[in-house]
Formats: sequence, structure tokens, C-alpha cells
Amino acid sequence: MATTTPLEDWQIDVAGIRIGNGTRIPIADIDGLGTPDKRTGDRPIPAEDGSYPGRDTLAPRALVIDAGIRTPGDPADALDLFAELEQAAASPQVRLVPGATDVLRVQRPGRPPRRQYGRLIGVEAISMDSATYGWIPIRIKFAGLDPTWYGDTTEGLTLPLDISAQSGQGFTAPLRAPMTTGTASPSTRPGWVTNSGNQPTWPKIRITGPVVNPRVWIQGAGAALQFSIVLGAGETLDIETRPGSRNVTRNGGGFPAGALSRASRLDLFQLPPGRSEVRWSAQDATNTARLALTWRGAHSSI
Repeated sequence: MATTTPLEDWQIDVAGIRIGNGTRIPIADIDGLGTPDKRTGDRPIPAEDGSYPGRDTLAPRALVIDAGIRTPGDPADALDLFAELEQAAASPQVRLVPGATDVLRVQRPGRPPRRQYGRLIGVEAISMDSATYGWIPIRIKFAGLDPTWYGDTTEGLTLPLDISAQSGQGFTAPLRAPMTTGTASPSTRPGWVTNSGNQPTWPKIRITGPVVNPRVWIQGAGAALQFSIVLGAGETLDIETRPGSRNVTRNGGGFPAGALSRASRLDLFQLPPGRSEVRWSAQDATNTARLALTWRGAHSSI
């Protein structure tokens, strides 16, 4: 579940619970940072030495946080904090809902927070020997199902229909001076986005009607989404591209069967690091249709 808990340096927000420096749950160590394990696609070469290198993918990031609940002289408070962590790990809103995730956020000195999407696997009391004094060493396990670290702040922009991208358009008589063919400089077009990270990131898209057969693409990247659909005024089409939650819904409900063309690949629709341009086209006689794009900077490291 997404949270907005404010963090200070060397603090971590685990499913909405703040731990680390300056809290009642100081951190001793974190295991699992760095490159996650790889699922290799290597295959043995028949009748020869060695293997043929295949496609390697990253496994979920397994994070283990060794910490301690410290409430000197107040064992009841320590047990309450432990129960709060246990409750977060057992939350039915995440645990029983396919595709639902917890969020782990980290604040590093001098940098904005970054977040990881996954599941809070569990919380374990390593020992209860000192619980009567208000000290319970614990171990927190978090599975980063998407191994990428994301910026904590969502960025976004809203685009009107890209008239310059329409096909089958022409001049309509009578013509009057001065005439223009649209934006003269590509750098001033409204669809420029910046992924501040060093990894491709997965955007969210919302198209608001009235619109017919919208098409969205990343200029020069070869990634395009084509829809065969008619949206009335105020109707919406939501496209989620991130792995694990990838989906297309109409008006916040079910999947619009047959709307997405076979050539469209949600798994290829990523914003590359740095600056890129997103454009879209469709049919809309009112010029009130809008495309809203949101994304987070994506990073390989904390």
C-alpha cells in the first residue's frame, strides 16, 4: 500500500511504519541490497563444451532488515510495536488481493527517498529474553517483486490531442493567410518527459474522451499502443504498464475486450532514461480529449 510517511535520513518506511535512525525501532543491518539474483536462460550447447547465453532476468529482491524494538522500561509498548508490524505483514488488503503490493521507502542522506514495490513477507522476533526491559530484536523480510528502485515523487503531464500527428489530414479551402503547419520547433512540443533515473520506467496512461481509436507512442523508441475503442465525453481508458499490475481498464472497471491491437506490447512501453517524447493521435471533433501520463524515475540502486 502506498504511503506518504515523512522520512528523515537513514530511515525506512515499511508498509507505512517508520523504522531506523531516531525511531523506536533502530536498524542494525540490511541484507539484500545490490544486484538481485538472476534467472539465467543459458542452455547447454549439444555435443560441445559450454553453454549458449540466453536471456537473463532479475529475480525478486529479497531484503532482510535486522532491527530492534527499543522502549526502555516499557515492555507493553514494545509488544504493541511488534504487534503493529505483524499486523502490517498479515494485512488482508494486500495478502489476499492478487497484484496488490506493499511499499518500502528508503531515505538516504542528501538524496530524495526511493521506493520498492513488493510484499512484506513477515516479521520475526529473534529473541524475547529482554522483552521485559523493552528490547525485542526482530527480523523483517520484504520481497521486492519489482527489483527496480523508483523515485518517491510521481511526475506527470497532460497532453491535448496531437493534431500534427494526424494521418489523412490536409488543407481545407478557403485558405487564409497567414498559414501554419503547427509547431515549428520539436523542442517546444508539449509531450517531452524526463526519466530522472538510470533505468527505463513504466508509465501510467489515462485517456479521457470523447475520443475514437487512440494511438500512443514514444517517439523514436518503436513502442506504440493502438486501441480500437470509442470513448464518450468524460469516459476514461486507464493503461498500467508496470509488471505485476499491467492492465487496461475502461471507466475504472473491466478490461475492454479487443480494444488493444495485437501488435501493441505493454511490456515494451517504457520511458528510457533521460528525455524522450510521448505523442498520441485519435479522432476527436471537439478537441477536448486528453491524455494524462504519470511516471516515476527508475533506478538500479538505492
